[in-house]
Amino acid sequence: MNTNRLNSFTDGVVAIIITIMVLALPVPQSPGLAALKPLGVLFAAYALSFVKVGIYWFQHHHMLQASRRVNGAVLLANLFFLFWLSLIPFVMRWVGEAGITRDTVLAFGLVMLLCAFSSGLLFQALVRANEPGAPISKAAQGGRKGQITIIAYVLAIGIAFIWPYAAIAIYIAVAAMWLVPDKRFEALIDG
Repeated sequence: MNTNRLNSFTDGVVAIIITIMVLALPVPQSPGLAALKPLGVLFAAYALSFVKVGIYWFQHHHMLQASRRVNGAVLLANLFFLFWLSLIPFVMRWVGEAGITRDTVLAFGLVMLLCAFSSGLLFQALVRANEPGAPISKAAQGGRKGQITIIAYVLAIGIAFIWPYAAIAIYIAVAAMWLVPDKRFEALIDG
């Protein structure tokens, strides 16, 4: 089985997730910029969530571009990944509507942790589904961003019990780290 259908399906799900997120932003009923002030936390949660979904989308694209085939285990791992990704609009809206609290920040971090974990499982399933010479197999030989991400999210979840704003800073730092393109994939796909 090649990667085209899986890539198309995931693109569709990601497009729906982003659409749901933007539809969660209410339109103010009164004119003027002051009407936007109560939406500040929701908009910030939306912006961070949008960046995270976008990062997972291009990371997924790179993984599939570096893969030559998929199997049943990859399909299941992809569904597991999409399940956690699909919960981002829910936690985004909860943070935005309930405010920055211990529980909302914990929930956001837990969903982010499970997205990262499931993305790692998908990566490993793709490596196993492809032959040793495939670009995905070569990409598996380096990089620590995934491990750093898991550790950072676990740390942030612990910190959220005491200081939710510090946890949010860690979530933002993880997103910023992933905005730097992964040269391993680009070199393997172009080469």
